[in-house]
Amino acid sequence: MTAPRPRKTYGEESVDRQLSQLLASTGDDRNDDLVRSMVVTALDMDAADVDRLELKIANQSLAEMLNAWRVFSPWDDKPKVSIFGSARTKADQPDYQLTSKFAAAMSQRGWMTITGAGPGIMEAGIEGAGRENAFGVNIVLPFEQDAVDAIAGDEKLATFRYFFTRKLTFMKETDAFALVPGGFGTLDETFELLTLVQTGKSYPVPIVLLDHEGSSYWSSLRTFIDSELGSAGMISSADTGLYLHTHDVNEAVNYICSFYSCYHSIRFVKGRLMVRLRRPLSPQALDTLNDEFADLLATGRIEEAEPTSAEIRDADHLDMARLALHFDNRSFARLVAMIRRVNELGGSDVENTSGLVHDFGPHPDDSPPTG
Repeated sequence: MTAPRPRKTYGEESVDRQLSQLLASTGDDRNDDLVRSMVVTALDMDAADVDRLELKIANQSLAEMLNAWRVFSPWDDKPKVSIFGSARTKADQPDYQLTSKFAAAMSQRGWMTITGAGPGIMEAGIEGAGRENAFGVNIVLPFEQDAVDAIAGDEKLATFRYFFTRKLTFMKETDAFALVPGGFGTLDETFELLTLVQTGKSYPVPIVLLDHEGSSYWSSLRTFIDSELGSAGMISSADTGLYLHTHDVNEAVNYICSFYSCYHSIRFVKGRLMVRLRRPLSPQALDTLNDEFADLLATGRIEEAEPTSAEIRDADHLDMARLALHFDNRSFARLVAMIRRVNELGGSDVENTSGLVHDFGPHPDDSPPTG
């Protein structure tokens, strides 16, 4: 059974005609097909007599996503790292200081920082990056509603009522993650992030588990993952390669930045995975990839490729070199390993990580829009 897909027409001639007239008089014609589907879905909800609470949830969710787009879109070309951690960590504690140093180091490499806009580790990330390089993604809680002074009132602050729209914003806007010790919320974010990357519901992304020297927080979690999840076959051995655990700020920064030293982004187009690169690989490097990563192919080989018609249609980074492969759509942890190998084979110190784009995964229809 497939998931439901939005309808493009309401099915009543007078309504569809009015929709066409409305769309013709507003906005940009390029995305009329998607806007039409959104309006039809709203009308379908009304026709189905969906109760008022459900409509409120849908309406608020769209409003929060629109607001997040408005906050982040002016900085689309800047790479960003999200930092998760405890709101209860004090400024004199080592993980607070480590987080501040990490955010400052990432800022020096041209990256912006996204945090939850609260106290503790979140405030440390904002302070380290500097207000001009920091975003706050705030959540309204019964006991805590206001952002910390370090980001309050800033144009780069977005506030949410729902955790799921807030989490979506973190995933959509972020090019890397640093996870610092925290409570239930931090562990929830950690395992959700790992699950999304492991299952291909998010794009490949560098993930760092960061804590101070002498801390047992992440090492204890890694022991649990290895002894309970790995030994029982609940995860694959490749899945533990989705993250780096370190106490060292420089190692964390280099690990994140090196992920984009040759690799740029991916896009799924009509059954093929397109891997965009900052520079082409040598024939010898391509042979190495095929030897080492044949297991993640459904068929064929990893090959050099030209931009697809869909990418040309969207003017989607046409200056990039490309690899194409028939990915098995299962081995996402191995895909992350392949990206790291691409960087080893064709990478170099990268000075400009701007313009990163990400595809969330295979879509059943990547054909040109229709009216």
